Amino acid sequence: MPLEVRAAAFKPACGSRPLTHGAFNTFCRALPATSYVMQWGGSHVWKVGGKVFAIGGGERAQPSYTFKVSDIAYEMLKEQPGLRPAPYLASRGMKWIQHFAKPGLSDRDLRGYLRQSHAIVARGLSKKRQMALGLAPPGKATMTV
Repeated sequence: MPLEVRAAAFKPACGSRPLTHGAFNTFCRALPATSYVMQWGGSHVWKVGGKVFAIGGGERAQPSYTFKVSDIAYEMLKEQPGLRPAPYLASRGMKWIQHFAKPGLSDRDLRGYLRQSHAIVARGLSKKRQMALGLAPPGKATMTV
Protein backbone atom coordinates (compact mmCIF):
# COMPACT_ATOMS: atom_id res chain seq x y z
CA MET A 1 0.00 0.00 0.00
CA PRO A 2 1.62 3.29 -1.04
CA LEU A 3 2.10 5.94 1.60
CA GLU A 4 0.95 8.74 -0.70
CA VAL A 5 -0.45 11.82 0.97
CA ARG A 6 -3.06 13.98 -0.70
CA ALA A 7 -4.39 17.26 0.68
CA ALA A 8 -7.98 16.92 1.88
CA ALA A 9 -10.38 19.76 1.25
CA PHE A 10 -11.34 21.90 4.23
CA LYS A 11 -15.04 21.63 5.01
CA PRO A 12 -16.47 23.07 8.21
CA ALA A 13 -18.49 20.60 10.24
CA CYS A 14 -21.60 22.73 10.55
CA GLY A 15 -23.97 21.29 13.12
CA SER A 16 -22.17 17.97 13.48
CA ARG A 17 -21.19 16.44 16.79
CA PRO A 18 -17.49 16.11 17.49
CA LEU A 19 -15.73 12.79 16.98
CA THR A 20 -15.70 10.99 20.35
CA HIS A 21 -12.51 9.65 21.92
CA GLY A 22 -13.92 6.14 21.48
CA ALA A 23 -14.47 6.65 17.74
CA PHE A 24 -11.03 8.30 17.45
CA ASN A 25 -9.36 5.33 19.16
CA THR A 26 -11.29 2.80 17.05
CA PHE A 27 -10.29 4.61 13.86
CA CYS A 28 -6.59 4.92 14.79
CA ARG A 29 -6.47 1.27 15.94
CA ALA A 30 -7.61 0.18 12.45
CA LEU A 31 -4.65 1.88 10.72
CA PRO A 32 -1.70 -0.42 9.93
CA ALA A 33 1.03 -1.10 12.52
CA THR A 34 -0.30 1.25 15.21
CA SER A 35 0.23 1.20 18.95
CA TYR A 36 -1.57 3.07 21.72
CA VAL A 37 -0.52 4.58 25.00
CA MET A 38 -2.27 6.92 27.40
CA GLN A 39 0.23 9.54 28.53
CA TRP A 40 0.75 13.25 29.14
CA GLY A 41 -2.05 13.59 31.67
CA GLY A 42 -4.60 11.29 30.07
CA SER A 43 -4.06 11.94 26.35
CA HIS A 44 -4.85 9.16 23.88
CA VAL A 45 -1.56 8.85 21.97
CA TRP A 46 -1.30 6.80 18.77
CA LYS A 47 2.01 5.78 17.24
CA VAL A 48 3.30 4.02 14.16
CA GLY A 49 6.74 2.47 14.45
CA GLY A 50 7.11 4.09 17.87
CA LYS A 51 6.55 7.61 16.48
CA VAL A 52 3.49 9.70 17.40
CA PHE A 53 1.02 10.43 14.60
CA ALA A 54 -2.14 11.42 16.54
CA ILE A 55 -3.11 12.68 19.98
CA GLY A 56 -6.62 12.82 21.41
CA GLY A 57 -7.29 14.99 24.42
CA GLY A 58 -9.61 17.61 25.78
CA GLU A 59 -12.86 17.28 27.64
CA ARG A 60 -15.54 14.75 26.78
CA ALA A 61 -17.94 17.52 25.71
CA GLN A 62 -15.30 19.09 23.43
CA PRO A 63 -12.50 16.68 22.55
CA SER A 64 -9.40 17.86 20.71
CA TYR A 65 -7.32 15.96 18.19
CA THR A 66 -3.77 16.74 17.16
CA PHE A 67 -2.12 15.39 14.02
CA LYS A 68 0.90 15.92 11.77
CA VAL A 69 0.32 17.56 8.37
CA SER A 70 2.20 18.48 5.23
CA ASP A 71 3.61 21.98 4.84
CA ILE A 72 0.78 22.92 2.45
CA ALA A 73 -1.95 21.54 4.72
CA TYR A 74 -0.41 23.36 7.68
CA GLU A 75 -0.62 26.70 5.85
CA MET A 76 -4.17 25.95 4.74
CA LEU A 77 -5.48 24.82 8.15
CA LYS A 78 -3.62 26.85 10.77
CA GLU A 79 -6.03 29.80 10.82
CA GLN A 80 -9.30 28.03 10.08
CA PRO A 81 -12.01 28.34 12.76
CA GLY A 82 -11.75 25.50 15.27
CA LEU A 83 -8.20 24.62 14.20
CA ARG A 84 -4.83 25.97 15.30
CA PRO A 85 -1.13 25.16 15.25
CA ALA A 86 -0.74 22.46 17.88
CA PRO A 87 0.40 23.85 21.23
CA TYR A 88 3.97 22.85 22.08
CA LEU A 89 4.61 20.98 18.81
CA ALA A 90 4.04 23.83 16.35
CA SER A 91 5.91 26.29 18.57
CA ARG A 92 9.00 24.14 17.96
CA GLY A 93 8.69 24.39 14.18
CA MET A 94 6.85 21.11 13.65
CA LYS A 95 3.84 21.00 11.31
CA TRP A 96 1.10 19.77 13.64
CA ILE A 97 -2.52 20.99 13.74
CA GLN A 98 -4.96 20.74 16.62
CA HIS A 99 -8.70 20.38 15.95
CA PHE A 100 -10.10 21.86 19.17
CA ALA A 101 -13.48 23.52 18.59
CA LYS A 102 -16.39 23.98 16.21
CA PRO A 103 -16.66 24.32 13.33
CA GLY A 104 -13.28 22.61 12.80
CA LEU A 105 -13.23 19.74 10.34
CA SER A 106 -16.03 17.36 9.49
CA ASP A 107 -15.52 13.87 10.94
CA ARG A 108 -14.81 12.62 7.41
CA ASP A 109 -12.09 15.22 6.81
CA LEU A 110 -10.62 14.71 10.28
CA ARG A 111 -10.31 10.99 9.57
CA GLY A 112 -8.63 11.86 6.26
CA TYR A 113 -6.06 14.02 8.03
CA LEU A 114 -5.46 11.29 10.63
CA ARG A 115 -4.78 8.83 7.77
CA GLN A 116 -2.40 11.34 6.20
CA SER A 117 -0.63 11.90 9.51
CA HIS A 118 -0.14 8.15 9.85
CA ALA A 119 1.29 8.03 6.30
CA ILE A 120 3.61 11.02 6.85
CA VAL A 121 5.04 9.54 10.04
CA ALA A 122 5.32 6.04 8.54
CA ARG A 123 7.17 7.45 5.53
CA GLY A 124 9.69 8.99 7.92
CA LEU A 125 10.63 5.56 9.28
CA SER A 126 13.61 3.74 7.82
CA LYS A 127 12.81 1.47 4.86
CA LYS A 128 13.89 -1.48 6.99
CA ARG A 129 11.44 -0.49 9.76
CA GLN A 130 8.65 0.10 7.23
CA MET A 131 9.19 -3.38 5.81
CA ALA A 132 9.32 -4.95 9.29
CA LEU A 133 5.97 -3.34 10.11
CA GLY A 134 4.43 -4.36 6.80
CA LEU A 135 4.10 -0.75 5.65
CA ALA A 136 6.19 -1.07 2.49
CA PRO A 137 6.54 -3.90 0.01
CA PRO A 138 9.95 -5.54 -0.03
CA GLY A 139 12.16 -3.60 -2.42
CA LYS A 140 14.19 -5.16 -5.16
CA ALA A 141 17.89 -5.15 -4.64
CA THR A 142 19.59 -2.60 -6.85
CA MET A 143 23.17 -2.28 -7.83
CA THR A 144 25.02 0.99 -7.70
CA VAL A 145 27.69 1.68 -10.24
